[in-house]
Amino acid sequence: MDLITSPEAWLAFAVLALMEVVLGIDNIVFITILTGRLPKERQLGARRLGLLVALGSRLVLLVGISWVMHLKAELFFLVKPWTGKDLILFAGGLFLLYKATREMYENVEHPGGEEPHDAHALGASITMGSVMVQIMLLDVVFSLDSVITAVGMAEDLRIMIAAVLVAVAAMMVFAGPMGDFVNDNPSVKILALSFLVLIGAMLVMESTGAHVSKAYIYAAMGFSLFVQLLNMRMDKRRVGAP
Repeated sequence: MDLITSPEAWLAFAVLALMEVVLGIDNIVFITILTGRLPKERQLGARRLGLLVALGSRLVLLVGISWVMHLKAELFFLVKPWTGKDLILFAGGLFLLYKATREMYENVEHPGGEEPHDAHALGASITMGSVMVQIMLLDVVFSLDSVITAVGMAEDLRIMIAAVLVAVAAMMVFAGPMGDFVNDNPSVKILALSFLVLIGAMLVMESTGAHVSKAYIYAAMGFSLFVQLLNMRMDKRRVGAP
């Protein structure tokens, strides 16, 4: 009851939930890209299942917050002190760079999936299980900073868990329309992949000690998306013009 009647608790909950939604944008983009190679009728369910898997990863990190905080302890020195968090960010950033670049190549060189890398050629490699494992592993990387930030903003675990639950519920609502929009517009999909490349590069830089604010990346991608939407609007008007 003390939490329900506490203005400070409600403020921390609102700020944390908003932060989780903003930080979850890259999650939705990554999940959309990964599930895009599944059959059309399974993609929406896969996106929502991916968000549930991401929710599970985030809750495990919150419950094991003492382990997460120990990741900031120095493990060894190589040019700079390296921590467990640095190693996870470095490995996750490299994987994200590889995955986004590979998907960009597939979408540019084989836009219809007609060449050897379509779902039939890849066979068992494109399965719901493999997609969920990749989502779970990358979400651990995406969640580290947000979980550590959440601990600094709210001391009560119940507030942090409630904020994560609300944020994931909000992302599930937008996962369908946002995912369909990305998949139905190839140019936007390439833009989303370039966004993931930037996130991957940022994670690698963060692991080496160079801090890059996500706000700059979101602002750049937001501006690029705005320009792309204007181009799409102009193309539609040209097609509709006599």
